[in-house]
Amino acid sequence: MSAGAPDSDSRLFPARPFVGASIAVIRGDRVLLAARANEPMRGVWTLPGGLVEAGESLAEAALRELSEEVGLPAEVVGVLAPTEIILRDEAGRARHHYVVHPHAALWRGGEPVAGPEALGTRWATLAEVATLPTTPGLVDTLREAFARVDAHPARTGGGEATA
Repeated sequence: MSAGAPDSDSRLFPARPFVGASIAVIRGDRVLLAARANEPMRGVWTLPGGLVEAGESLAEAALRELSEEVGLPAEVVGVLAPTEIILRDEAGRARHHYVVHPHAALWRGGEPVAGPEALGTRWATLAEVATLPTTPGLVDTLREAFARVDAHPARTGGGEATA
């Protein structure tokens, strides 16, 4: 590494994008959202998620992050189109760069409890999400997630958990 080059492991001015996974947990006509507790975008509503760890599949990362952030189980039913988040400084340099692989999932019981990475949680309809401050591309990701869950054979009783 040359002098003055950014640390390749730093999330601030990274040398390469970070790979993340998130999860859209669908319960009937609502999706689980979490308000980010950390920068970037503290307080903005998004899907539970975070960085993928070495040796972990995207789906495993999404389910782990869901458990860590809000303490819920879910059933992954599909991978959605990735979202690229690039936040630049005044000079145009990439201050943050994440490639997030969202997953559609069915709610399988319980109520969310915000962990240290979430300021709060809520179940929201697509119409409600459209009125909230959210991470880039969230509404399009949620449209895809609802379509994927609606087409999945495991969807029963409007997405409610079955005994």
